[in-house]
Amino acid sequence: MPDGFYRDLVWTLRNGVLAVTRDGRIAVMNEVAYRILGLIPHPTDIGLPYSQVLRERPDVARIIAGAFDLSHLPNRAELRLKSTGKVIGYTLSQVRNPEGEITGATLFFKDLTRVEQLEERERLRDRLAALGEMAAAIAHEVKNPLAGIEVMAGILKRQLAESQDAQSILRDIIKEAKMANAIVLEVLDFVRPIRLQVERISLSDVVRDAVSMAESHVPRGDVRVEVVLPEDLAPIQGDPHQLRQLFTNLFTNAFEAMTGKGHVRLVAQQLPGEEEPTATSETHAVPMIQVEVADNGPGVPADVMDRIFSPFFTTKPQGSGLGLAIVRKIVDAHDGRIDVSAPPQGGTRFRVTLPVSGSHELFR
Repeated sequence: MPDGFYRDLVWTLRNGVLAVTRDGRIAVMNEVAYRILGLIPHPTDIGLPYSQVLRERPDVARIIAGAFDLSHLPNRAELRLKSTGKVIGYTLSQVRNPEGEITGATLFFKDLTRVEQLEERERLRDRLAALGEMAAAIAHEVKNPLAGIEVMAGILKRQLAESQDAQSILRDIIKEAKMANAIVLEVLDFVRPIRLQVERISLSDVVRDAVSMAESHVPRGDVRVEVVLPEDLAPIQGDPHQLRQLFTNLFTNAFEAMTGKGHVRLVAQQLPGEEEPTATSETHAVPMIQVEVADNGPGVPADVMDRIFSPFFTTKPQGSGLGLAIVRKIVDAHDGRIDVSAPPQGGTRFRVTLPVSGSHELFR
């Protein structure tokens, strides 16, 4: 077979292929590999040390480094890339010459982010179904007594108008009853399936409204908000109300974390099309919009990072633990993904990736 055939074979594979020589230099790296790893292709990469080409993806470099040291190489293993949040499934194998000597190593890998996301959505739907039944029953039993407490406290407040101590206590009772009722309504809203009202929308309009809505929820103080949106950013197919809620929650979360002083920066960019599965099991490229919301607040502790999107998990004294869970649910309903990280310079960074157009089949 001519060499051109093997080159075309590697370049047309749907999986990423990365091969290195025994002395650690890149021999093959196809276009899919670059795309999955989020790297920019350079013709001069071939022949360079893999540690140099993969310097922004040290977790992948460590896998390749083990190809010449491990006796049992990983087969069908998985790795979450820390820099991008993507999940890849990979197989690492050694290249040997006819004499059995190791001359290199090959890493075959595939982007499993979408597969993991769909599996997580199914688990979330099952949890929400069970939670919805329980929440509906609890809400029915709790809302009526709460309404009764609020009404009776209001009557007593009018009857004891001359007692300042009674007025103070009754105001607290009414306030706490309203807060408890708001939590019940928030729980009911969370477990209720999202029904998207999809239209073509401008992300800049959504973000501008979200900043204003967040300011009405939490005092902004001296927090500086910077929004960087390219003028040629493509409009997306989505539910404007739900997307406003998404970014409002993220801005609110940032304002609360910084307690009136700091900097919030939102940056959006359009990404190359990602391959998505279709109903016929084929794939097609879907353009994506990535939005990063970063602040320079106190950040998120490592032990909290994995639970930050879990329903009812909160580190705030009076939080319901549903703000970020709702964000995750809205992103999932739009066929997108979200991840959180702690940048080296400090603070917290949320990265939301949404398709320009999606199927929006979930939660309908």
